[in-house]
Amino acid sequence: MALESEFPRDVVSVAASPHSVSVVGFDSAWTDNPKAPGAVAIIRCSAGMIEFVEPALATFEGALRTIEAERRAVDLCLVAIDQPTIVPNTSGMRPVDRLASSFISWLGGGVQPANRSKLAMFGDDAPIWRFKAALAATEDPEASRTAREGCFVMEVFPALALAGIEPNFCQRLGAPRYNPGRRRTFTLSGWQSVLQATSKFGQLIGVDVRHWVDQLSSQMPRKSDQDKLDAVICALIGWHWLASPRTQSVMLGDLEHGYMIAPCLEGAHERVQVKARILEIPIDGRVPS
Repeated sequence: MALESEFPRDVVSVAASPHSVSVVGFDSAWTDNPKAPGAVAIIRCSAGMIEFVEPALATFEGALRTIEAERRAVDLCLVAIDQPTIVPNTSGMRPVDRLASSFISWLGGGVQPANRSKLAMFGDDAPIWRFKAALAATEDPEASRTAREGCFVMEVFPALALAGIEPNFCQRLGAPRYNPGRRRTFTLSGWQSVLQATSKFGQLIGVDVRHWVDQLSSQMPRKSDQDKLDAVICALIGWHWLASPRTQSVMLGDLEHGYMIAPCLEGAHERVQVKARILEIPIDGRVPS
């Protein structure tokens, strides 16, 4: 779709650039189970046009093939993956998980801790490390914002992102219950609200996902639909990170102990800042004072 003047200036700037850019959102599902794959979605910008490629289910191997095709087609490729990408701790939680968990718990959700003792997910032979090795991408989110070529990867977290883009989600027990795989907690209203927030966020940053969202809105979702939706959210997070003002995003944690990138249209929530100060965890490169 062609960009209109009402979109943020930075988005227009990226679209007008002579460099082509592709953002691949990857909901990996953490383990490489062919019967329960993750999903990939693509936002591609070339010659002043932004193209949204609807999500498809994908294993780690399938995601690599998709990413390699994008790398050959564009100058700059950013992979935004919904899975911890830096896990040095042998047990417990990463510092960034503690920070996110405190906030997500207040919202009414949960955070699965990442540590190396979870062999299928983060052991030495886990698929995420094979994926990163094969990808051979640069893991430096800040550098990706100014790069004009190359391949970058960064960790994102849709649940955290949703609280940063929709005020109704950012309140006590406000987290939407939109995972149809959890029948005891899933609500159709939660699903619809996430679809609406995703569509609205896409429009804000110049990516039109309305047609795809409308298709999902007309049917009862399955777990695979939620995986695709999370892949779209990952892609939107990545595009927002590249194209919108830096002040509208947040980086929790660091590249040594683990981090997360999320949109934060009104800045980091006070609860996040207070907890980061207590735990001495950096936000955007420094511990809040």
